[in-house]
Amino acid sequence: MPDKSVRKAVIPAAGFGTRMYPATKALKKELFPIIDRDGRAKPIILAIVEEAISAGIEEIGIVVQQSDRDLFYDLLKSPPKPELWQKLSVENKQYTEYLQDIGDRITILTQTEQEGFGHAVFCSKDWVNNEPFLLLLGDHVYHSHVDTSCAKQMVDIYQKVNTSVFGITVMDGDIIHKAGCVAGKWQTEAEILEITEIYEKPTLEYAKANLSVAGMKDRFLGIFGMYVLESDIFGLLSAEITNNQRYKGEFQLTTCLDKLRLQNNAIAYLVKGQYYDTGMPLFYRQTMIDYYNPSSE
Repeated sequence: MPDKSVRKAVIPAAGFGTRMYPATKALKKELFPIIDRDGRAKPIILAIVEEAISAGIEEIGIVVQQSDRDLFYDLLKSPPKPELWQKLSVENKQYTEYLQDIGDRITILTQTEQEGFGHAVFCSKDWVNNEPFLLLLGDHVYHSHVDTSCAKQMVDIYQKVNTSVFGITVMDGDIIHKAGCVAGKWQTEAEILEITEIYEKPTLEYAKANLSVAGMKDRFLGIFGMYVLESDIFGLLSAEITNNQRYKGEFQLTTCLDKLRLQNNAIAYLVKGQYYDTGMPLFYRQTMIDYYNPSSE
């Protein structure tokens, strides 16, 4: 039986960040600051990398635009300039050593053309190299409601069910049009869902008619922004790219996730935690308020 351990994580960070324009004209959205629970001001990408490491991930591939390679390399794999190092406190010098250790786990991958989220994931194919992998969005950060991190929950469930896992969360109807939505039947109460449909950014009317789940009343199950995927996803992405099958002009992931769950019996897992979206102005504003001291806990 092949090794099913999850050693690698992929973080696509190659978008233009148009919803955060004009701030993204000056700074990549993955580098926007947040204040973590340790009180440090971190670029968002670092918090996502740390989330992956919390799940036991050994290697992390970050997919970026060709023109941004040096920017991410300098942040994640280069030491501070000597003049900055001299001004750092002892504590921050120690933290710099920690960052260098993290940097040793990171590989900077390239998306040469910005052809959509699915295409960005596909650009990690050769690096992933036929292994299952953890996929994290480049503009979501997370807090767990239990002792186990959200990413570790996902990896643990994958080890249990032995098939691809899509993280899901409960969403109100007024925001479902901004996210992917999942319908299905519970295999285990409010934890593992047998998926019957995945739909990208449905209208509320469509969601009410087609995506309701028993016991959810007027709420729905949305994509959490975290997946553990088997490498079969790359063949499905390749087929859509080869056949130029686009959604709203780009190669998406959601259509291939639907094919993957039909092919491999992928399941959805209701993550015991909260995701924070930093990719839209008002969501980012709320993340800055809630992420340091989440009101949900």
